[in-house]
This record gives sequence, C-alpha cells and structure tokens, in this order.
Amino acid sequence: MPKVGMEPIRRKALTDAALRAIGDHGSLDVTMSEIARQAGVSAALAHHYFGSKDRLVIETIRSLLRQLRADAVAALGAAASPRDRLSAVIRISFQADQFSPETIAAWLAFYVEAQRSEETRRLLVLYSRRLHSNLVASLLDLCPRADAERIAEGLAAMIDGLYIRQSLKSAPISIEASVAMTEDYLAMQLQAVNR
Repeated sequence: MPKVGMEPIRRKALTDAALRAIGDHGSLDVTMSEIARQAGVSAALAHHYFGSKDRLVIETIRSLLRQLRADAVAALGAAASPRDRLSAVIRISFQADQFSPETIAAWLAFYVEAQRSEETRRLLVLYSRRLHSNLVASLLDLCPRADAERIAEGLAAMIDGLYIRQSLKSAPISIEASVAMTEDYLAMQLQAVNR
C-alpha cells in the first residue's frame, strides 16, 4: 500500500533528479532508470508517477518555470520603482539555482528538444513571453512603447546569450558579472532614450 502524502515528495525528487541527470549528460540522452536511481526510487515508481521520460522532462521544465515565476513574483513585489523591477528581473534571471552548470545544461537540452517537441517548444515560448512581458511592463514607465519593446528584446537576448556563454565552460562568467553586464546594457539603452 502506498504511503499517504509521499507522491508530491517523490515527484519532486524525480524532477530534481531529472534536472541533475540531464545537466550531467548535457542532453536528454538519459534513461528513466538513471533518473530513478538518482532520486532513490525504482524505475517502476518513476513510470507510475510520470508514465514516460517525455512526461517527466515536461514536468521538469514546468518545475523550473514555476520556481522562476515564484521568485520573480516575490522580487517584483518587493521592488519600489520601475527601474528596481527591471533590476529584479535581471537578478532573478541569474540567481544561483537557475545559473548553476547543471541547470544551464538542462535549459540548453530543453531548447534542443523544442525543435522536435511541440509541448517543450510551447513551454519555452511561454517563458520567453513572460520574461518579455515583465521587462516591457516596467520599461513602459521609463520610455515609449517602441523603445520598451526594443530594449526588452535586447535584454532577453543578452540573458539568453550569457546562458549560452556560461555553458561553454571555457571562460565561465560569474553571476555578479552577468548581472553587471546586463545592467550596463540597460543603463546605456535608457540613457540613449532619455537624451
């Protein structure tokens, strides 16, 4: 008989293990057995909770996106001004758990998977739209819409680009340096608009 209340704990353990396994491999070329072993459960239990590795991968992406959203909501709620909200979005994008090597490797694997999986692509488009919306909402208080849209696109491209550069591991970029470069870009753009 299953233990009452264990399902959410085991599901979280499996999504965390999937993130680690995908990050370690640098691709989705992992088995349910490998993921289950990392989570300390049987492969049968992993299949029971998720049905397939594809479903587990989708839930792992959703888990990352839920955490990112929760962190963003908290940071945005604590920000006092539109400029502070922009800084909060930038900081959240590079926080330690999202910018760890295994998480970056997993994000890149998810982007590759999005080329063949409509559901993965849909989730990553959702992330992209949410980031864009958070940036534009604050930028509109600081500049006209056309400039807000353009600056938001540039910020999103810079964030994604720094993730890609970090994944190369040949010249790792610290969280602080990534935040500083993105803040510098934002400051230059806002200064140019407000001349």
